[in-house]
Amino acid sequence: MYLDHLARAQDYRAKRISSYDRTGGNYDARPIKPGKTLTLAEIKGPGQIAHLWFTIACGDRNYLRRLVFRAYWDGAKTPAIETPVGDFFGIGHGRADSYQCAFFSTSAARPGQGGHMAMNSWVPMPFAKSAKLEIVNECDEDVRSFYYYVDYRELPEAPEDLMYFHAQWKRDLPTAGWTGKGSVWGSPEWSARMGGPEGKNLDGKGNYVVLDTEGRGHFVGCNVSVRNLSHGWWGEGDDMFFVDGQAFPPDLHGTGTEDYFCHAWGMQVENAQMYCGVSTAAGPFETVPAGALYVRSASWCLEK
Repeated sequence: MYLDHLARAQDYRAKRISSYDRTGGNYDARPIKPGKTLTLAEIKGPGQIAHLWFTIACGDRNYLRRLVFRAYWDGAKTPAIETPVGDFFGIGHGRADSYQCAFFSTSAARPGQGGHMAMNSWVPMPFAKSAKLEIVNECDEDVRSFYYYVDYRELPEAPEDLMYFHAQWKRDLPTAGWTGKGSVWGSPEWSARMGGPEGKNLDGKGNYVVLDTEGRGHFVGCNVSVRNLSHGWWGEGDDMFFVDGQAFPPDLHGTGTEDYFCHAWGMQVENAQMYCGVSTAAGPFETVPAGALYVRSASWCLEK
């Protein structure tokens, strides 16, 4: 949104590590065998990753969920980023789809489960000493081709107020706190609103936890993927942010899941804006007992 920096001299050197064919040919990709890890880049700092671009060919229909993206800053043993590839870029359920927002964009050449798409990230990821990026193949099949760009900036020195980018993924199968009772909408919160006996939430216990972390930092955002197999409306649960051990009620308390993602009266499918919206949507993929609500999430934050 703010392009004033383009009219000022910059003090970084632009660099790129990519999967281009070192022989001068056109096989500009890397294969990954099942159970193996591909190191995309190892970079000495100080620096900042400015852009990532991935596209993948794999016979596993769930490869976007079964390929794990990891990143390590400054020689840490624990990855700061550890998420399925698709979820990191804001696409859930292993489906290829097209959308864009301020941080990410995807472009599906073949939409759907196991389809092909380009994935882009413009999240700034600074580091003081080093960065290591890798892909782990947890599929049962080969990744035939993994194409990538890692665009980064060599910096003269690390910023004094440097914050490290973190992204983690979690899931509940099924999600706690869902009864499937009440009105035809199937939501206990809806039932309570209409005068029913269930669905009161006065302490936040039993909430689905998107992020639980410690230290100085700030929450950047999240991608929440819901596989709704209850045939009811799932979105009446309020968003709540408890900071520094805060008791109920929290400083930030919302009015419903679709409201948190800046929609209203339900989710308007595949309607993504710059800072909010729906990146992909479809019907159920399988038959399971009614009353189950599957939720998976990727959370992004910056921490010291």
